[in-house]
Amino acid sequence: MKVRDMLSKAAFKHIEAELYSYHDTLKEIDHLRKEIMFGNSNNDENVGGGRSSVPGRPTERIATRLLTHKRLRNLEEMAEAIQYTYETLSDEHKKIIETKYWSRKRLSWDDVATQCNMHRNTCYKLRREVVYMIADKIGW
Repeated sequence: MKVRDMLSKAAFKHIEAELYSYHDTLKEIDHLRKEIMFGNSNNDENVGGGRSSVPGRPTERIATRLLTHKRLRNLEEMAEAIQYTYETLSDEHKKIIETKYWSRKRLSWDDVATQCNMHRNTCYKLRREVVYMIADKIGW
């Protein structure tokens, strides 16, 4: 069974929302990584007690936190899927993504079609292909 047959309307809209916020997601990933590596998120519950029995290996602790942070993992997975898909797209597909999702203007599909010199139905077809490629990459 193809991904196309299984992707719900809500999942389709979710992936589109991720496309709109892709650049913000990259900033959030960077922010979370810096917060984990350099922030004051020292979760020492041994307040007022003696030395902690946990070895003082900050590099390993940071690496473990980076790997086990769920929100960071989810954001990275989606960003990597979008980036991989974008890199494999044709120029027509890329132009649709850049015009519709990554420009600061919120254009209608008719406006996107006009700017990309395509018919609106062609834009819809390319959009659908991109969303399904991303869905396939993240295993939806």
